[in-house]
Amino acid sequence: MANKLSQLANGCVYSDDGTPIEFHSQKLDELESIIEQLNGNPVLVAYWYRHDAERIRTRLDRMGVPYADISSQESISRWNAGELQVGLIHPASAGHGLNLQEGGCHLVWFGLTWSLELYAQLNGRLYRQGQQRPVTIQHIVTRGTIDERILAALESKSMTQDALIDAVKATLSPS
Repeated sequence: MANKLSQLANGCVYSDDGTPIEFHSQKLDELESIIEQLNGNPVLVAYWYRHDAERIRTRLDRMGVPYADISSQESISRWNAGELQVGLIHPASAGHGLNLQEGGCHLVWFGLTWSLELYAQLNGRLYRQGQQRPVTIQHIVTRGTIDERILAALESKSMTQDALIDAVKATLSPS
C-alpha cells in the first residue's frame, strides 16, 4: 500500500498488469520549474520508480535539456565534465565511492526512498571532498501525501542515527 501511495504522490501508478497509469504531472511541473530556475546549472534528479524516470525523460526531451542516466562510467564522466544539464539517478545505483561532485552541486529528489542508507549515500555523492560549491538538496513533496511521512521518517532515522553515533563517541572518548 505504501508503494502505491508513493507512486500516486509522484503522479503515476502501476496497474495490476504493470502498465503505468498517469494521474497528474504536478511533480514534473515543479521539476521543470526548478531546472529552469537553475538557469543551465547541472542538477542530479533522484527517482524511485521506472515510470518516474520515463516520465522525467519525456519532459526533459520536450524541454530540450541535455541529460543522461547516471548508470555507467561514460555517463559519470560526462556528468563530471559538465556535459549534462541533468543526470537521472536511482538511489540504489549511487553506491559507495561514486564521485559526482565535480559535475554539480544540486540534487532534486523527485521520488523518495524509505531507506536512510540509500538517501544518505546519494546525498553524499555531491557532499564529497573536492566539492567546490555549496550543495543544495531539494525534495519535491506532494502536500498531504505519504511523501510527507517518508521525509519525516528519514529525518527521524537520521536524528536517531546521529544520537547513537554521538553516544558511542562519548563512550569511547577518554575523560
